[in-house]
Amino acid sequence: MVGQVLQEEQRQIPWLENGDRLSRLEFERRYAAMAQDKKAELIEGVVYMASPLRFQSHAQPHANMIGWLWTYSMATFGVKLGIEPKLRLDLENEPQPDGVFTQ
Repeated sequence: MVGQVLQEEQRQIPWLENGDRLSRLEFERRYAAMAQDKKAELIEGVVYMASPLRFQSHAQPHANMIGWLWTYSMATFGVKLGIEPKLRLDLENEPQPDGVFTQ
């Protein structure tokens, strides 16, 4: 019963659309209701959704970059690597970079 109520509530939440102008709170509400395989970012209050990616022009170079970042993080004391995290920068910006370092 509870699961059915949650499904009904999620169906009422509008989908994110490329170019939507939203607050970070509304963006996060809609993002949480999206399919897990979708990627969206909020930049200066505008929603940007990624297109499907090709192997040679994106996936392969992306893998090489992540490998390089991983190697650097393993060789550098105190550096931690994160892959595709959501970053809350301020009220209008929540990008999802391919990779980030933190200490």
